[in-house]
Amino acid sequence: MTDEPKGLRATPAGGTRYETRVVDVVVLAPAPPASRDRWRVLTLRRAAGVRCTGAWELVHGSIEASERPAEAARREVQEETGLPVERLYSLTVNPFYLHAQDTVQLAVVFAAIVPPDATVHLGPEHDAYRWRTPLGATRTLQWPREHDAVRYAMWLLRSGDAGHAEDVLRISPAVPSRG
Repeated sequence: MTDEPKGLRATPAGGTRYETRVVDVVVLAPAPPASRDRWRVLTLRRAAGVRCTGAWELVHGSIEASERPAEAARREVQEETGLPVERLYSLTVNPFYLHAQDTVQLAVVFAAIVPPDATVHLGPEHDAYRWRTPLGATRTLQWPREHDAVRYAMWLLRSGDAGHAEDVLRISPAVPSRG
């Protein structure tokens, strides 16, 4: 594998490729004090003229060549919502198959905590947003892997942080780039 870009790996037989080029981000804000839930989940609706028009989804996007996944997660939250990330947590990795490219994408999944009073400014890929309860988000999101990501975030951050796993899952604000 001498000429392959970072993040690619071909199978030994040269068939289906595996790529780690995508991040998914569960954007969370503290729920109002009267709520039964600790968190609100940001959902975004795909705009007309882009893939999956009208589908509700989480923040997601590509990892640029010089980025680490955590950097891409912060950048995508900013680009798609305009929200500042106060805390970022690693949740899991979700595989999915893109038949047109014959690739298995490995989406690195994060939870981003944002301020409760910050204003959402949508990027061009989305035409609407809604803060939902965790259950409301899982009932609305298009992709089952996003349902799982919301459930993982709710479990891991059920006390407000990652508890005994905080030192493992919370990502420092200054993650060095690969430059």
